[in-house]
Amino acid sequence: MKVSHIAVTAMLALALAGCSRRGEIDATGGIVAVRSACPTAAIPAQTGDITLFSAPGRTDAAAIDVVAEITNLRSTCAESDQFYTEATFTVNARRSDASAARQVTLPYFSAVVQAGTNVVAKRVGQVTLNFAAGDYRASAQAKAGSYVNKAAATLPAEIQTKITQKRKAGDADAAIDPFAQPDVKAALQRTSFELLVGFNLTQDQLRYNATR
Repeated sequence: MKVSHIAVTAMLALALAGCSRRGEIDATGGIVAVRSACPTAAIPAQTGDITLFSAPGRTDAAAIDVVAEITNLRSTCAESDQFYTEATFTVNARRSDASAARQVTLPYFSAVVQAGTNVVAKRVGQVTLNFAAGDYRASAQAKAGSYVNKAAATLPAEIQTKITQKRKAGDADAAIDPFAQPDVKAALQRTSFELLVGFNLTQDQLRYNATR
């Protein structure tokens, strides 16, 4: 069945955007910003599992052939003039008929997303599961990687200064949350990147995951 790029776009629209960040007031009156410029790895909603059926058009429980899920997603980040994020994950699968040895290959995507919705790069890979005769379960390891320009993922100096500048009680801006200011919010969103990983579902498979 042909993979739909529309379906992939719909999957990515379900992803939660933004790198981890936090603001805390320190003892000197400034705000300590905790934020990783490295792209974080995540699995978009509805894309972490896939169900194959034994007959076209059937989605009832009796027709379930293979069910697989992505788990143990972990990522590392290396920094040079670019941020390289490598994500590793495990695919666990189970099948309904274990009478014979079988090999099942499943497609997965990896996409670099900026500001939560802007897909700047996308790749499709495959992971192969080998079921031994008599075994209902199989597992396989897979990985994905992404490059993001360091400058694009780094907050401008003026925004960093606005966030971390010292504030004293009684000052006009002492009670103003810098993270709530429009220019700061826009810069945080613009420099936020994620590496999203999930099964490269067809529209029918995505619809099944969303409505079951």
